[in-house]
Amino acid sequence: MLLVVDIVNKTFFFIALVLLLSVVCITTPELPAEENVGQWVWLGKALLLSGSCILIAVLLQLMVKDSRKHVLWFSGFSVYVSWGILFCGAVEAIWGLRQLYGFAASGHSRYALTGSFFNPGPYAGYLAMVLPLCLHLYLCTYKEKTVIRNLKRGIAAIIGILILCVLPATMSRSAWIAAVMGCGWVSYMHRDRRRWRILWKRYRKRYVLWSMGVLFIVALGGGGAFILKLDSALGRLFMWKITCQAIMNHPWGSDKGFVSAYGEAQENYFAQGNYAEWEERVAGSPEYAFNEYLSLALMEGIIVCVVVLVIIGICLWMGVKRGRYGICGAILSLLVFSFSSYPMHFPAFVVAGLGLLLACGVGDIIGKPLVLCICLIVWAGGCMEKWQQTENACQKWTYARMFYHSGAYKAANEAYGKLYSILKGRGAFLFEYGHSLHKSFLYSESNKYLKEACKHSVDPMILNVMGKNYQEQHCYEQAENFFYRAVHRLPSRIYPYYLLAKLYAEPDFYKPDKLKEVADSVLTKEPKVHSTAIDEMRSEVREILEKINVK
Repeated sequence: MLLVVDIVNKTFFFIALVLLLSVVCITTPELPAEENVGQWVWLGKALLLSGSCILIAVLLQLMVKDSRKHVLWFSGFSVYVSWGILFCGAVEAIWGLRQLYGFAASGHSRYALTGSFFNPGPYAGYLAMVLPLCLHLYLCTYKEKTVIRNLKRGIAAIIGILILCVLPATMSRSAWIAAVMGCGWVSYMHRDRRRWRILWKRYRKRYVLWSMGVLFIVALGGGGAFILKLDSALGRLFMWKITCQAIMNHPWGSDKGFVSAYGEAQENYFAQGNYAEWEERVAGSPEYAFNEYLSLALMEGIIVCVVVLVIIGICLWMGVKRGRYGICGAILSLLVFSFSSYPMHFPAFVVAGLGLLLACGVGDIIGKPLVLCICLIVWAGGCMEKWQQTENACQKWTYARMFYHSGAYKAANEAYGKLYSILKGRGAFLFEYGHSLHKSFLYSESNKYLKEACKHSVDPMILNVMGKNYQEQHCYEQAENFFYRAVHRLPSRIYPYYLLAKLYAEPDFYKPDKLKEVADSVLTKEPKVHSTAIDEMRSEVREILEKINVK
């Protein structure tokens, strides 16, 4: 009886964890791109189901007298987390292989390989996090000869091979480095220490030469990875630089949000004029810092960031003391990947990351399933309604976009107005609403929503449209200010210079010297990507210059 209860108990606990981790496999193609509220809705439902599984396991255990003393504790929590993440990693690897061979559609039209994500970067990061777990489970059963151990070893090896088949095709350098670091850590911790000391004493000079050779190859590989997509790497370095400047302005955290603080910092930096040519070329309008540590320091303050890192360090120390090298390797991979990406903005990484930290040993101390179950149910119940409302609003937003893109702005305004109260925290939604009002000649209303959009998006087009609204209202100085803000936000863009040329050509705001200056920028500035729109703007500026005889 005890054996049966124990098996059922473990089965329910494992199902509970897999339900939570399975959020990575949820896709929502019916929602706008990069919108992951559907995954949060699934997570809320999964929390309720997981809580139910834990309650059932606890009740079953309470029915057996001899097992009541163990009812409050998880048994083998780290093992459940490891195999649960491995199971999800296997699903993702097979998903990616199907996309590579054309049996499944990717999550983005520009990329052939995304897994269940919309971008190959986060997908590769998830696989990189799973790989050290595969290696650990393979190595820790190396000397075992039982059938069950060999089966586990075979499953871990197969999943690892599947991941290695997909990971190089993602072209994510951050994920490659994260996988190497995590697997290197696991391999080092599984070394035979006694044999290692003997070999080191006997072949010390040879090992030193080999180490120098490996370091040279790693440095060469790192340089090659940097050059592989040079502008992308330089772009991230520039983003980190601007984010650091924003942190200096908000050392205790920014209540404006990351996007608003970053946009102001980048605008001020370019307005000073003391910047390199490559910085202008690689600058963009990011929604993320591509560095979770800098992002956390900017959003919550430097002290909070340090506290979080200390807590993670303590969890890793506990994991090493308990010999959970695979768990620690997965966390290390996630930490390395977080240095140059934004994984914590995805529910899949949040759930997996928390599970890994608990599996380091914290789960053995605070893993009381009954208490945890109640907390999960209460939290999910409190958030579910909000998540479901947001999901429904995002689905309606997709239909509202059809009116917007087809030019039916009156119908679009009505649809956007109904969704505003729920989606007012999304920059893309606010821009579309404001731009639709601009196209409907409702300039004051348009600026009302575009000002809010500035808090949630770094896109200079928001500033351009606001400037055009002021120009139509004959508020020329305010229009000039917003056009120059757009210039300083992204100096490589030609469009704000074109708008300034049209502004200075207005009879009531005619400024020939400034017109000549911005017209030269339109005619001579080299765009990032040439298009017919650039040719049309240059042609129109030439006509303006000829019409008013500006040389």
